[in-house]
Amino acid sequence: MNAFQYDAHQIKEQARLIRRHVIRLNADSPAGGHTGADLSETDILATLYFRILNTGPERTEDPERDIYIQSKGHGVGGLYCCLAQAGYIPTEWLPTYQHFNSHLPGHPVRQKTPGIELNTGALGHGLPVAVGLALAAKMSGSKKRIYVLTGDGELAEGSNWEAAMAAAKYGLDNLFVIVDKNKLQLAGLTPTSCRSTRWT
Repeated sequence: MNAFQYDAHQIKEQARLIRRHVIRLNADSPAGGHTGADLSETDILATLYFRILNTGPERTEDPERDIYIQSKGHGVGGLYCCLAQAGYIPTEWLPTYQHFNSHLPGHPVRQKTPGIELNTGALGHGLPVAVGLALAAKMSGSKKRIYVLTGDGELAEGSNWEAAMAAAKYGLDNLFVIVDKNKLQLAGLTPTSCRSTRWT
């Protein structure tokens, strides 16, 4: 069971507080941050961490906890702010984001930050690993679920489609893939958001 079990109103308030943290986090960072990616995922993260995930700050090593993978690793600022709000990490760490030797580097690093399940950053890696974790859980009889958040721009990576086909082949009903469709990628808009645009 989720450690919080918040209702919709409480989740909305947590998302508001996370957004406030995100703005300060990126303003204080010496390297800036991916503010758009952080903000667009906030409602998703608040819903997962305060209602859905069968885990909590005291269960980060529980083998039966649900696993959350941040495949869009550049959006880690939003995840850090959510983890702080949920009590996984101290809020005092947030001003150290991307500073030298910080617990909060510019992409998720499991060895540095409590609550991080997988080192990500290179796009297209999160879903394939999530498929492997979901398959392993299913084969071992575990009831845990695997959640992975991808960006819509990230779906251009072929590894995601190979992973999706594998998930279908093995019937991984314990795997949940969430696409943060903010219609943006590094070089501009994603194709679905620019159909009326004429490219020259």
